[in-house]
Parts: sequence; structure tokens; C-alpha cells
Amino acid sequence: MNIVRLKIESTPALLVLKSQKAIQIIEQQPAELNISQPKPELTIIQTPGKLTIDQSQAWEDMDLKNIFKRIEEAAQRGYQDWLAGIARRSQEGDDLMEIENGGNPIAEHAKVNSESPIYEFNIGFIPSPSSVKINYQPGDLKINWKTHKPEIDVKINRPRHDYKPGVIRGEIRQWPSLKIEVIGLQFDEKK
Repeated sequence: MNIVRLKIESTPALLVLKSQKAIQIIEQQPAELNISQPKPELTIIQTPGKLTIDQSQAWEDMDLKNIFKRIEEAAQRGYQDWLAGIARRSQEGDDLMEIENGGNPIAEHAKVNSESPIYEFNIGFIPSPSSVKINYQPGDLKINWKTHKPEIDVKINRPRHDYKPGVIRGEIRQWPSLKIEVIGLQFDEKK
């Protein structure tokens, strides 16, 4: 018995790919930034406090008086003593004019004029309380300020972009082939 066979020989295709990489260059220049900050305006108005201390009364209480004050007091005391002397002599003159009414006005006048005066004194404080006068007027402080917003100037630089696309080339090194051969097939020529 004769068996028919098929003999197939194939050659595959050989494909070679050659590639060239793409080239991409990106450069980004930094942005140009200018910032300026104007100074704030500050105004301070200050009224100082005022402290007044008057201790002239305390100095006078300790008998440490100004010469002008001493002269004024001496003049006032002299004037008062002069008026008291006039009043006393006038009264003594009236008493002597009315001697007929009885009594001994000369002896009484001598007794009154020869006695020392009686001075009264109780607890005393030198200087006297509240002799130092203190007055304080508080100060005033006004603060005014004004701020300014910063001035910002920005210049944006666009990126520089260079691109060269890649290339892929294909080459066939070996073409495909297919060879089919029939084996064992015999043709009968008689038929």
C-alpha cells in the first residue's frame, strides 16, 4: 500500500527593527519675581504726665520760710501789734477819764501790762498733716499706624521644549518561503 505524504518546508521571515530614540529637551527658566514691601507709617503722639508737688506749706511749718514771706509776716504782725497798741492805749485812756467811777485803773493797768502772756499748746505735728500738696495729671499716648500691601511683580518665562521624534525602521533579512512536496503519489498513466 502506498501512502501519500506531504512534505512541507517553511522558512520564517526574519524582521530586523532598528530604532532611534526620541530626543526631548525641556528647559524651564525660573520666573522673575520682584517683591517690595513699603515701610509702614507709624505716628506716636505723647503728652507727658505732669506731677506737681507743693511743699511750701511744710517748709513754713518747720519755720524754713522764704525771706519775702518772713518780711511780709513781720510787716503784718507789726501792723496788728500797732493796732492792738492803739486800742489798748485808747481803752486805758478811757479808764483814766472815768476814774471818778471808782476802782484803781493805774494799778490794774500796771498788773495787766506786767504779766507774761499764757501760751496754750496741745499735740502738734511739724509739718502739719496735708501740708504737702500733690497733684498729678496723667499723660496721653496716641499711636496711629498705617500698613501698605506688598508690591509683587511676577514675570513668567515659558518653558523651552525641543522634541525630535524617534524613528523605527524595519528591514526584512529573510523573506518567508513555503515549499510543499507530495511524496508517494504516483500517477497511473493507464487511466
